Amino acid sequence: MDLFEHAGQKEQAEQAPLAERMRPTTLAEFVGQEHLTGEGRFLRRAIQQDQVPSLILWGPPGTGKTTLARVIAQSTGSSFESLSAVLSGVKDIRETVARAQDRWKMNRQRTLLFIDEIHRFNKSQQDALLPHVEKGTVTLIGATTENPSFEVNAALLSRCRVITLRGLEQEELVMVMRKALASPKGLAGKVEVDEEALQFIADAAGGDARKALTALEVAAAYGGARVDKKAAEEALQQKTLLYDKGGEEHYNVISAFIKSMRGSDVDAALYWMTRMLESGEDPIFVFRRMVIFASEDIGNADPRALGVAVDAMQAFQLMGMPEGALPLTQAVTYLALAPKSNAVITSYGAARAAVMQEGSLPVPMHLRNAPTKLMKNLGYGGGYKYPHNFEGHYVPEDYLPEALKARRFYKPSQNGQEKELSERYEAIQRQLADRDKDRKP
Repeated sequence: MDLFEHAGQKEQAEQAPLAERMRPTTLAEFVGQEHLTGEGRFLRRAIQQDQVPSLILWGPPGTGKTTLARVIAQSTGSSFESLSAVLSGVKDIRETVARAQDRWKMNRQRTLLFIDEIHRFNKSQQDALLPHVEKGTVTLIGATTENPSFEVNAALLSRCRVITLRGLEQEELVMVMRKALASPKGLAGKVEVDEEALQFIADAAGGDARKALTALEVAAAYGGARVDKKAAEEALQQKTLLYDKGGEEHYNVISAFIKSMRGSDVDAALYWMTRMLESGEDPIFVFRRMVIFASEDIGNADPRALGVAVDAMQAFQLMGMPEGALPLTQAVTYLALAPKSNAVITSYGAARAAVMQEGSLPVPMHLRNAPTKLMKNLGYGGGYKYPHNFEGHYVPEDYLPEALKARRFYKPSQNGQEKELSERYEAIQRQLADRDKDRKP
């Protein structure tokens, strides 16, 4: 490197974003993830013993995944190679592996291969990595914000240890920002920030150190030598909610929403609904889940619930946002407070199990259609009793195949209107039982 290249790199480093300039280079500088990096914890011991296995670092943005990979490489004397799952293909993997092999042959130096967003690697890319991870040609460290159980194939996952990173606590984010304010690599003491402003930024960052440092840098540029809460608010404008519509948090939040309605906690259901809307979720997705919920978790305990959910969805389609949030809220509050029954889903499950177990049982002769004279002569439809010809429009009759006679699939709850159906159901069962008694010799 000549003098001009060195000067250029130094200038580029000085102009890098604050979050990049403050990236820790040693474990001692690293803030957060004490469950992994604290004294006696797994990752610290693995680094100290120079026995770091291939890892999948799973956690939200800004929690130190890339930084940890670099710290591990530096602490273990490994060469650091980085690939982006978005930009790299199988060819890039092969070239990286070839360099790793040469490095080991010539210098006995190991290679740490860091792959950002490893969940975006397709099957062929993951398969290309597999033998080299298995042989130890490279130590793989993959970073992902998605649940690796869903996004990384089982063969590769079994050769890595998954460690979970959590969002940083507010106190940890404040510590990170204070270091940036004082460090020569950071703001070098040129900016003073009120405690209230630091707490506001830390709260708004949602556990993301990168977001906190970016906001601090913008606030410093906006507020000058002294940054108060007002300047911090201007820098952030508004909090970006953690919610990836295609990722794990999407499924976590919708799960919390459904379970809150199932548990009849209307306030929690409203919170999770609003969280999804404000994070940009498609309201129709929420409505579809509510329509499912109305049958699966309420059913005949309140038959109107299904109509409320469907009507609210149609009203939303007529209104659009923001007014469409009103029928959505109306439906959520109704469904959350409605009496609950899961008899619909359990009944279908029981009937399906019988179908799968018994196969295609013959239809009883008296229930068969008889459109032709031949079919009537063969006994099709013979002995069928038309319920409307009897008192109360009901007559005890057998409608199940002989092999399933007396099987009961529907088990109504005693909640809401389903209690009335339960009473009628039991009355019908008693009449069938009385008929069978009378038939016995």
